[in-house]
Amino acid sequence: MSTADRVVRGVAGIWLLAMSVGALLDRRKVLAAITGISGFGLLSNSLTGHCGGNAVLGIDTSAGEN
Repeated sequence: MSTADRVVRGVAGIWLLAMSVGALLDRRKVLAAITGISGFGLLSNSLTGHCGGNAVLGIDTSAGEN
């Protein structure tokens, strides 16, 4: 996974988790659950550097990086 890909996933994950907290405070439990799970997934992809979806589809975003 490329550095740019990891940064984008990390930022999107943090943003989704913040949306999840806002939805939970607004008593929108379904939206809070969906955004929370999505945000956690993106953050875990960013931190581990592994994306199962990319692996299954054979996508390599790190091409050209050392």
